[in-house]
Amino acid sequence: MGKPAAQAEMPIRRGEFSILALLAQREIMEAPPVVFDPPVAFAKLAALESALGSAIRGKAEVVRLSLVCLLARGHLLIEDVPGVGKTTLAQALARSVDSSFHRLQFTSDMLPSDVVGVTIYNAHSEAFEFKPGPIFTNFLLADEINRTTPKTQSALLEAMNERQVTIDGRSHILPTPFMVIATQNPVEHHGTYPLPESQLDRFLMRLRIGYPDSASERDIVRNFAEACVTAERVLGADEVLHLQAMVHRVTVDESLVDYMLAIVEKTRAHDSLALGVSPRGSQGLYRAAQALALVEGRDFTIPDDIKRLAGPVFAHRVVVNARAALAQRRGDLGDRIIEDILTQVDVPL
Repeated sequence: MGKPAAQAEMPIRRGEFSILALLAQREIMEAPPVVFDPPVAFAKLAALESALGSAIRGKAEVVRLSLVCLLARGHLLIEDVPGVGKTTLAQALARSVDSSFHRLQFTSDMLPSDVVGVTIYNAHSEAFEFKPGPIFTNFLLADEINRTTPKTQSALLEAMNERQVTIDGRSHILPTPFMVIATQNPVEHHGTYPLPESQLDRFLMRLRIGYPDSASERDIVRNFAEACVTAERVLGADEVLHLQAMVHRVTVDESLVDYMLAIVEKTRAHDSLALGVSPRGSQGLYRAAQALALVEGRDFTIPDDIKRLAGPVFAHRVVVNARAALAQRRGDLGDRIIEDILTQVDVPL
């Protein structure tokens, strides 16, 4: 028998829920019921950027990109020589949000249980109890992450990708927002364990701070006492979640998606690269471009967003082949190859 007219299949009306709609809007629906008008959101972001700028002087682009990484729900790897402010930037970013924060100084004798926690036997209750590790926090500063063993480094993989950890067959959900900010020194190699590609791919961005200019360094020297003051709390955790949800509403034109994918395809076919950008990297650039547009007060992305972000998002994901590495012997060879690829891809008008 045919279906009655009243029960005939009809398209899903706006406001109704379906499984596909729920999956597509899952991250937005998880955000708390905080409502920001775009001008209010922009003012909040400007205040947060100003607070970070007072901690890291003369590095406006680094500060902005670290904020973009937070809004894009990504993890940040800060790589540079000692003493340029890697840990200072990480602490300022974490402490400017009214949420929990833990710092881990990674060493060669650290165990995975020192990061994720451990299950112990309680003699009083005669039962095993789980003791959460420092990873159960909103912001985790993994200082000198390349000084610990690969076994301990791998303890972060599940947490960074799935926002949960599994211990003794049980999954434990991490608090939200959750962000890992890791630092490492690319110059000192004694007693270090380079991060594998699978670990590097979990980081949305890799930033290099670099030395400050003369005027900024003079300001740093004269205002050392002010720089040691605890960073001001600018946003609450619920406000960060809502700003992250707003990122998903930023429009990305199809021509810009084609532009991103053309850059990714070039990395996979480049003669000097043994490994190109993964689909996770493509997703990362898409989210980061949306977040950068939001930080700059726009509800749409532009080609310059992608050009600015391609290096920080892609350079640490590509693997330079041995021939090119031996020929040039440069630590920033991946960045230079990404810059070269950007000149070969037509920019959409």
